[in-house]
Amino acid sequence: MRRAVLRLCALSKGVLTPRRGLTQGSQDPRKQRILNMREACPPIHVNHVRDKLREIVGASTNWRDHVKAMEERKLLHSFLAPSQKALSPRRMKDSYIEVLLPLGSEPELRENYLTVQNTVRFGRILEDLDSLGVLICYMHTKINSTKTSPLSIVTALVDKIDMCKKSLSPEQDIKFSGHVSWVGKTSMEVKMQMFQFYGDEFCPVLEATFVMVARDSENKGPAFVNPLIPESPEEEELLKEGELNKGKRIAFSTASLLKMAPSAEEKTTIHEMFLSTLDPKTISFQSRILPPNAVWMENSKLKSLEICHPQERNVFNRIFGGFLMRRAYELAWATACSFSGSRAFVVAVDDIMFEKPVEIGSLLFLSSQVCFTQNNYIQVRVHSEVASLQDKEHTTTNVFHFTFMSEKEVPLVFPRTYGESMLYLDGQRHFNAMSLPVTLKKDCF
Repeated sequence: MRRAVLRLCALSKGVLTPRRGLTQGSQDPRKQRILNMREACPPIHVNHVRDKLREIVGASTNWRDHVKAMEERKLLHSFLAPSQKALSPRRMKDSYIEVLLPLGSEPELRENYLTVQNTVRFGRILEDLDSLGVLICYMHTKINSTKTSPLSIVTALVDKIDMCKKSLSPEQDIKFSGHVSWVGKTSMEVKMQMFQFYGDEFCPVLEATFVMVARDSENKGPAFVNPLIPESPEEEELLKEGELNKGKRIAFSTASLLKMAPSAEEKTTIHEMFLSTLDPKTISFQSRILPPNAVWMENSKLKSLEICHPQERNVFNRIFGGFLMRRAYELAWATACSFSGSRAFVVAVDDIMFEKPVEIGSLLFLSSQVCFTQNNYIQVRVHSEVASLQDKEHTTTNVFHFTFMSEKEVPLVFPRTYGESMLYLDGQRHFNAMSLPVTLKKDCF
């Protein structure tokens, strides 16, 4: 009977439309806006997603054959479209995929996703989302005339990931679904959802928006992708939302504190924080003391080092983006827990930009820091940089932003220097971009 129910739920036509921010626990998913899709095929097993990607790209499972496999991809250049107009339009349903993570029905799989608190490792979920996003884009750009795709599709940006539950049960099956929701000339926005089986249906627990880019067969230059046509008012709304998201990303980047001075309000905030740390006994700009229930930002850091082995490579023989996200998340979570002195729950991930690929054999340096706090929320920034064993020069590859919720109220974090003040304001901007809930839904599985 349980198998029959799983099968019925897996063939559901509905896809929940993502929103920005956290969702209320009392919301009924059946009342949310539905985007109709075609009758889905049976879900792909999560273990088969990367196998399908290797098959689409023509990548070898053996590291010793990777050079030969990449050389063979050069022959695919002739299949690349000279312009987007030369490509046939695609529908959203053409890229729709469902993936099953059978934690409940396959206990042997559970160990890879289990935390010491008997919940699901969110870092593993990030890996699965990254792989699924790439596969969805390959479904959108599928070429019937060749088995191997001439495109190299990579993750450019994790725009946002919003949670609506504190934690996930490791004893109930999980289902992912997603589709391409917006298309530029060489980029695609992907909407993904995650559900967990509870009672007799899959309930929504996560919504994500990724931005992928298409490159040529050697991953050296941009490549055109199929245009997207809507088939319903709901799909037209998704296309408009994708265009708005693009504009917001450009505006957010333009207003970056690395390019422009803080606003007048932000300058006032920093100055008031500075004044609150002056020692009234000395009346000196140099003498600084912390206000009650506060911590210097410089004391909220954690660091880690990873050696990038071939085991963690993607189908293009660079380090898998999901692996980078998992390592960054786990360091950020440890930072949040250490700072708060209690268990921390991730509630949002946003604005993860993949600046440069990470090569096999690199040394990966991760630096995590609490940059903003409010009540029981903790904003953590993780900076990622790489260096080769021969070259001591470090290059930034990623910056990750995570929002956590602690079980108790946390101290205020105070910057000492101008650079830390900019980190504080940047963290505040990311935090304010999230729609705060009244309550975050507790575990119900």
